[in-house]
Amino acid sequence: MSWAGKILRVNLTAGTVKSEPLNMEWAQSYIGSRGLGTKYLVEEVDAAVDPLSADNKIIWATGPLTGTMASTGGRYTVITKGPLTGAIACSNSGGYWGAEFKMAGWDMVIFEGKSATPVFLYVNDDLAELRDASHLWGKSVWETEEIIKKGLQDPLTRVSSIGKAGENGVLFAAVVNDLHRAAGRSGVGAVMGSKNLKAIAVRGTKGVGNLHDPKAFMAATKAAKKVLADNGVTGTGLPAMGTQVLMSVINEVGGLPTRNHQDNQFEGAKDIGAEAMATPRKTDGKKQLVTNQACFGCTIACGRISKMDEGHFTIENKPQYRGANGGLEYEAAWALGAANGVNDLEALQYVNMLCNEEGIDPITFGATIGAVMELYGMGILTKEQLGIEAPFGSARAVAFLAEETVNGRGFGKEIGLGSKRLTAKYGHPELSMSSKGQEFPAYDARAIQGIGLAYATSNRGGCHLRGYTIASEILGIPVKTDPLESQGKPELVKAFQDATAAFDSSGVCIFTTFAWGLQDLAPQMQGACGEQYTIEELAKIGERIWNMEREFNNRAGFTKADDSLPARLTGEDGACKTGPAKGKYNELATMLPLYYEARGWDTEGRPTAATRERLSL
Repeated sequence: MSWAGKILRVNLTAGTVKSEPLNMEWAQSYIGSRGLGTKYLVEEVDAAVDPLSADNKIIWATGPLTGTMASTGGRYTVITKGPLTGAIACSNSGGYWGAEFKMAGWDMVIFEGKSATPVFLYVNDDLAELRDASHLWGKSVWETEEIIKKGLQDPLTRVSSIGKAGENGVLFAAVVNDLHRAAGRSGVGAVMGSKNLKAIAVRGTKGVGNLHDPKAFMAATKAAKKVLADNGVTGTGLPAMGTQVLMSVINEVGGLPTRNHQDNQFEGAKDIGAEAMATPRKTDGKKQLVTNQACFGCTIACGRISKMDEGHFTIENKPQYRGANGGLEYEAAWALGAANGVNDLEALQYVNMLCNEEGIDPITFGATIGAVMELYGMGILTKEQLGIEAPFGSARAVAFLAEETVNGRGFGKEIGLGSKRLTAKYGHPELSMSSKGQEFPAYDARAIQGIGLAYATSNRGGCHLRGYTIASEILGIPVKTDPLESQGKPELVKAFQDATAAFDSSGVCIFTTFAWGLQDLAPQMQGACGEQYTIEELAKIGERIWNMEREFNNRAGFTKADDSLPARLTGEDGACKTGPAKGKYNELATMLPLYYEARGWDTEGRPTAATRERLSL
């Protein structure tokens, strides 16, 4: 079985690091990563805990396929109670850190308490110890990684860390590894900072052994890789264009939220999409996109490496940003661009680098700036408060406010609260485009009905990665459904949510699901972990994980009322103005009761006794 079979428990208050055996009964029932890490959290943490108190815990968890030859098997998850939402926070990252940790011989690490001074955890196979991080406090993610590697004299060390945003308590601070891969959403970085935990540095040389059936596993992974290679999205589209291929697609169907969801199509979409990144600039004749990049074990390679125009105003006196670096992905390009009416591709790349360098979620940041710009346009926020004129379309305002936010300066401190708290403070909570306090990503819930239901019911707040119905509603994967039609979407959303929970927990990337279904995951899980992981069992485990997360949120005080969307998206007054979705608004009121019924929940959105018994909760 490809679990390492042991976990690290770090008590930051006492300064102790201890090894303990993995609870294999839980591992069998919740797989790993998202599912297993969440099981540990809900068993050990009071759902009513203050997310930024010492009583909260934060967990880094790998899956049984992490570090193996399964395609995309480099994922890890950070699980805690989130400060942005007060709900379960579970944020997934790629790169190389997860595989390195697994190959050091560990399945997960649990941090509890709070250190009196800044520390980082150093893991080198069986060696695991806390070390002083006073010299790292105040440093960016990029600086932290470089200093740790030089100090250890080992360039192969992998680092997962926070920047100044996490230290300063930005409620949407991210945990970043490998310079530009991130556990990005829900504020996991703020929890890390609240514990005076700066980084986890890992070197693993053991590899991953103990596969249940090595020959069957190799055959299953080989077959699954062929499925990815033969698929138009994972074999061609994502390697060539990255996730940015979606910019023009989503804009054309009228589902690109623009200017804080006031509009549903962006006239500047062509200037900030994949095609623009790959087109030579008029200023210097060079393309922003340099090449693509893959995470550990990935055969898709959707990552972007980009190089900015050295004459752009954002980096005039900042030579550190002139080299090739992590490039724009669709969600960030939308949040920093269309959400604010900005079509300056170079400015978006600069702010994207800032988000990576100092560790903040570009989705929540960009969406919050959208609310700020709307408040500015209404005259509620002024230049004197913000430090700059901030109308929709101002690239200079987005860049300036990003700098203020990551450094905890001026109005950046207010932006660091996220849009829900900020808009409430200034008397217009209806301008926060969020659910459960987490901002929506790059798909309009009015034009794409299923994703609106997915936003409203997501256990971690507004999110596309908990049930990516865009695959079906827009791309026709695995079957085409009408994005403008609400009928059938409750069942579709549930199926996507459950399958996603299983994929997340295994240790592979969710992007594989453009080509794979549970029928492709099951033989890989069986070869690695045991014959019991059938398609049906994986679906049931995914459903079990979803309900476990839901019950944690219910205990934390969330109710049916929190399965909501802003009025702007659910009423005729806010209906789409242009494109194929003109006149449409989200039919959540119709879909939600049917979703509860499909889930086996009561009318208040609580799992029934029969559902709990069926799922062995």
